[in-house]
Parts: sequence; C-alpha cells; structure tokens
Amino acid sequence: MNLNDLRDNKGSRKNRVRVGRGIGSGLGKTGGRGQKGQKSRSGVSVYGFEGGQMPLHMRLPKRGFNNVFAKDYAEVNLGAIQKALDAGKLGAKGTIDHAALKAAGLARGGKDGVRLLGKGAISAKLSFRVAGVSAGARQAVEAAGGSIELIEVVPAAEKAAAKKGSAKAKAKL
Repeated sequence: MNLNDLRDNKGSRKNRVRVGRGIGSGLGKTGGRGQKGQKSRSGVSVYGFEGGQMPLHMRLPKRGFNNVFAKDYAEVNLGAIQKALDAGKLGAKGTIDHAALKAAGLARGGKDGVRLLGKGAISAKLSFRVAGVSAGARQAVEAAGGSIELIEVVPAAEKAAAKKGSAKAKAKL
C-alpha cells in the first residue's frame, strides 16, 4: 500500500444536490418544492400552524400548578459532605453554611439557602448553619456529635421591599 493509493470508502462522501439547475437534473424548475404557494418560497416557518384554526397544543387541557411561593433550596446529602471532607474540599473547623458548601462545589443554586438530606453516612463532628434539614439528617448529625442551627433566609425581593418600606417610613417622619 502506497500513500498515493489511499482513497475514501466508496459512498462515504456524497456530492451535494444542485437544485434548480435544469430539467435534465430531475430537480429543475420547482426544485423539489412542488407547485406554488407559501411553502414553495424560502423563509417559511409554519410548523404547527393549522391555517388559523386553534392549534392542537392550545386545544389540549393544561394540567399542573407552578407554585410561585415554593422555596428553592440547594439540597445536599450528608454522604456528599463526608466525601468532600475526606477529599479535603471542605474543612471540619467552624460552622458549615451555604457559602462553604458552594465553595466546595456541593450546593448549586438555592436562592432560599441549603437543605440537608440524610442520604449517606457522616462520621465527622460538624456544626451546620442551614435553612432546612430532614429528620434523618438531623438524627445522623447529632449521632455523630454535631449540631444544626436553622436560619431564616430572606429572599432578595423581600429585602428590597423592606428597605423601600423603611425609607418611606423615614420620609413620613
């Protein structure tokens, strides 16, 4: 075998179809688009359009409920915390809060703070400062000799509203 004998496999590279290049090509005149009308033109976006009739996705009944008052917690399992301690990503000294868990890469998101969940085992004596804790997680942390302090996280929107309200109260005085 020589370098000048190397070829692609037969059929691995297709030539592009040259549309609208004469009657002999088989795709001349209308270019495979049928006859006249909106869909034969370029720039058509009528997917799901049903000619003015109410589309199917709008006719079907809607279900479910999106609770705007639901709390958004970053959920962290005790097993993941123990793994981070063993890997040296998280320090056992001091209290472990949302910022520490975020720095260790355990808590993602969570506008309303962190909620501890009891999946996995924990052996280190730790003190937590979190917004929520499951019963199993509390039991496991206290069995290991640790402590949990629950805090009330005030969302940014409520903080702004409270500031605005206090500014108005000062203005009245």
